[in-house]
Amino acid sequence: MNKPEILPQTDIAGPAPRHQTTQVMVGNVAVGGGAPIVVQSMTNTDTADVDSTVAQVAALARAGSEMVRITVDRDEAAAAVPHIREQLDKRGITTPLIGDFHYIGHKLLTEYPACAEALAKYRINPGNVGFKDKRDTQFSTIIELANTYGKPVRIGANWGSLDQELLSKLMDENAASANPRDARAVMREAMVQSALHSAERAQELGMPKNRIILSAKVSAVQDLIAVYQDLAARSDYAIHLGLTEAGMGSKGIVASSAALGILLQQGIGDTIRISLTPEPGGDRTLEVQVAQELLQTMGFRTFVPLVAACPGCGRTTSTTFQELARSIQDFIRDEMPSWKSKYPGVEGLNVAVMGCIVNGPGESKHANIGISLPGTGEAPAAPVFVDGKKFRTLRGPTIAADFKALVIDYIDQRYGAGAKAPESVTAAE
Repeated sequence: MNKPEILPQTDIAGPAPRHQTTQVMVGNVAVGGGAPIVVQSMTNTDTADVDSTVAQVAALARAGSEMVRITVDRDEAAAAVPHIREQLDKRGITTPLIGDFHYIGHKLLTEYPACAEALAKYRINPGNVGFKDKRDTQFSTIIELANTYGKPVRIGANWGSLDQELLSKLMDENAASANPRDARAVMREAMVQSALHSAERAQELGMPKNRIILSAKVSAVQDLIAVYQDLAARSDYAIHLGLTEAGMGSKGIVASSAALGILLQQGIGDTIRISLTPEPGGDRTLEVQVAQELLQTMGFRTFVPLVAACPGCGRTTSTTFQELARSIQDFIRDEMPSWKSKYPGVEGLNVAVMGCIVNGPGESKHANIGISLPGTGEAPAAPVFVDGKKFRTLRGPTIAADFKALVIDYIDQRYGAGAKAPESVTAAE
């Protein structure tokens, strides 16, 4: 009988080295060149509605979006942009605004100089800047305006609006080839060429490489991975990652995480957006939360304290541990915006909320602070561990509330002004 192949062991765990790219400053945010991977998002309000757009940008910024893209699609929207920037500045929100331009970006940026000045970056889709002879003129106008105002650009090719002239040319060449490739491979090549040729043209027009970010978005996971691998292999421009039209709910989260997770593990990507279709009336900030959790669970950045909780089984028929885990996670996320300055380093906190004696004590010891709640048939006692040592045992109907109070106390003592060492907390059984 054939023996199974035994793969060689390796001591190396972690992502590949980051793909070296040219750093771009978007407002006060560094993208690429070794800077931390940046989280961004996009509003879905009518940009002409200043109040609604300001409110959503503020919510996204509070959730942790480090750049926010807004649609600039008509005169009213372009006229509103400087007022949006002004209102955000009055609130102390410095998050850079990115203008998303299609079809008439050259016209809007020319006719509304205050808009051009207020935006921190322009996003250009090379498939939507005119056709045939107009394409170069309109693209050139946007680049020249970006140069005038000292703004970077993202040149973003998109599967759904690919330059049809370029695609037809490559398809014809492929058909005439002795070894024609699959049509999807040709489309991927068109995506890469569209982005790279546009970037080269921008540099010919005087835009330095340190003001150019590239993206090439598709909606199929395997195609996205292949496109970005090729784009990274052929350039050192800063790269924006995103799976376009990812979808709604768990489908969008899983698809985006699968695609971006693989690319990030390979060292590709300087800034990311999770493009989720929101539920009707849903919270737009979910896409920011997913992006942060993806980067944090992969070990690239730390945004909020992590709450580990067991999945539950027949030994945990009570929902107490689930409710407590959710309560603490929501509490931490809600408080993080104000905690950032009050408790430096708190984002590195690990909390464990476990449901029974099987893994509960062990997992709790690995956390900064953890609790092992009583499972079905277990004694009504919940040991609490602080920095690997048993600290206290909670009993009675207020276990959940008591543990939450201990978490808050731990945060204040460890991360607050004049913080004490965790060991100085007095244990009491």
